Amino acid sequence: MNTLAQQLLKNFDDLPETEQQAIAIEILKRAIDFDVPPLTDEDLVLNAEELFLALDEQETDDE
Repeated sequence: MNTLAQQLLKNFDDLPETEQQAIAIEILKRAIDFDVPPLTDEDLVLNAEELFLALDEQETDDE
């Protein structure tokens, strides 16, 4: 990911939740036409693992 994309994500994170939701909807509308191959089972497992690790880290930080 280049610097511009990283800055966009940081700016997104700094927005109020309602603005984040509105922007996410607009991005999803634009991304729907991408020619993306279907996810493999391995892709799904890796993404789930990453998500659960992030949630575990967040729970640890909240304690």
